[in-house]
Amino acid sequence: MEYDFSGYVTKNDVKCTDGRVIRQGAFAEQDGEIVPLVWHHNGVEDPKNILGQVLLENRPDGVYGYAKFNTTESGQTSKKLVHEGNIKKLSIHARELIERAKNVMHGKIKEVSLVMAGANPGAVIVNVVLSHDGYE
Repeated sequence: MEYDFSGYVTKNDVKCTDGRVIRQGAFAEQDGEIVPLVWHHNGVEDPKNILGQVLLENRPDGVYGYAKFNTTESGQTSKKLVHEGNIKKLSIHARELIERAKNVMHGKIKEVSLVMAGANPGAVIVNVVLSHDGYE
């Protein structure tokens, strides 16, 4: 998949603002899965908030994602915000969590969000691809 940016959608062994800690392998079953990219976890309420998709890659230190924006107006606006460095954080919404004393051992990522500030401090955009879209 050609992608517009990549980064950690969640990092392992980092305390999140909600007190949870994602443990290594918690989302390993989703390696290679594609989930929606949305704006601030609001994709369900308004389809305009669905910005594209993210290919998940399980790594020893977290889950990395390769994101591709869709061609909608909101997708292209978000793409410009990311490319200009206005948005740098990511966040996940996960379900079916198995937790032990605030340690997330297993779950299913349902979507990845572009956010101003996420719960996991390691969930950040690492690489922005500028070559295939005219932003060079």
